[in-house]
Amino acid sequence: MSGGARILLSLVVIALVAVGIAVWFIRGPGPLAFADGPKVPLADYRGASPAGVPASLAKADIVERGEYLAKAADCMVCHTTPGAKAYAGGLGFKLPFGTLYSTNITPDKETGIGNYSDQDFLNAVQRGKRHDGARLYPAMPYASYTYMSDADALAIKTYLFSLPAVRAAAPDNTLMFPFNQRWGMIFWSALFNPDARYTPDTSKSPEWNRGAYLAEALAHCGECHTPRNLAFALNNRQKFAGAVTAGWRAFNISPDKATGIGGWSDDDLAAYLSTGHAKGHGTASGPMGEAVDHSLSRLAPEDIRAMVAYLRTVPPVASTDMPATTAPPAPPSHKAGVTADARGKMVFQAACVSCHEWSGESLVSPMATLTGAWAVNDPGATNVAQIVISGTRRLTPEGALSMPAFGNAYTDGEIAAVANYVTARFGAKGSKLTAQDVGDLRRQTAQ
Repeated sequence: MSGGARILLSLVVIALVAVGIAVWFIRGPGPLAFADGPKVPLADYRGASPAGVPASLAKADIVERGEYLAKAADCMVCHTTPGAKAYAGGLGFKLPFGTLYSTNITPDKETGIGNYSDQDFLNAVQRGKRHDGARLYPAMPYASYTYMSDADALAIKTYLFSLPAVRAAAPDNTLMFPFNQRWGMIFWSALFNPDARYTPDTSKSPEWNRGAYLAEALAHCGECHTPRNLAFALNNRQKFAGAVTAGWRAFNISPDKATGIGGWSDDDLAAYLSTGHAKGHGTASGPMGEAVDHSLSRLAPEDIRAMVAYLRTVPPVASTDMPATTAPPAPPSHKAGVTADARGKMVFQAACVSCHEWSGESLVSPMATLTGAWAVNDPGATNVAQIVISGTRRLTPEGALSMPAFGNAYTDGEIAAVANYVTARFGAKGSKLTAQDVGDLRRQTAQ
């Protein structure tokens, strides 16, 4: 071999190694890489199976079991437009590069999934591949659903096929180039979708394995609570450390004691998951409120406990932009305490104080108490502004207090002012939102 050929070969090898290292770095660890005990195929696991439904539904027919699993997987929220038929799709997801609309998953044969075979359905749920061979965008969380067992996915299909067919074509996506090229998802999936079913960890308890299966395969918690990498895949090096998704902040649910759930009791965490409220920790709103209302609140108590057991074992990650401690109640008089934004105080007095009180300790409902809530202790005030804009409509627990939307009643500047006032008075550090920031938040959530 000539000297020039050897140099060329060396350069090729170096380039291939560099590409391999880059791919390894971008891809990162899988969601369960932190649990390094021995793994076995689901069929070979000798404990209670982590897949399927809880014991109370073990003898239920496949439609009832599929309904439970569909709720655990939170299918309805993403595939239902407010005020429209359930599962008929059309819900818009605002992304930095355009809007993506969810599809109709009723058994309509023309606009839904009525022509999907069992294999077609498994391909879509676990591999991100449509009936016609086109690739799905990962807004459909198939990189999480890939861990779902075939039996559970097909039980969900049976449930969906038991529903009335709804003729409803989804609007055309408005993604800009190159994100409108679906074929590019072939490479994304090759990098970030392992196409592997859940394998139990034999060093962990059956409860832990059930919790892991629920959190990772069905409830896909990481899709909102784990930051994204440059390729918009989950960055599991910061697993559950929190992220902003669709204009709302999903907070840190790692066991970090200061900025995660490490300081929560098991009862508090179970209450928050099953009802969307925990005393001293606030109330779920936005996408998390929807997840509680339509998914987590429908789970059996033993499944909630299993998720708590699993979440406790995830490596803690600190959120550097969150305070180490939340603020105590504010003074009961409006004349005392922080009044950082006079215009914000005027808006709060006109629209908010009757429910939230000047102290932040509500006399109307525990769900309206601001003290201790992550949202008001977030110096970014993302969720405070969104709640003012959109309100909250909570369905659980029965009789839950909802908050009206004020987005049409106040300008962007006024909403920014009241958010800054609320975080300064009731949180650890005041925010500095501008009218432009609020306008950006509106655009991220508008349908």
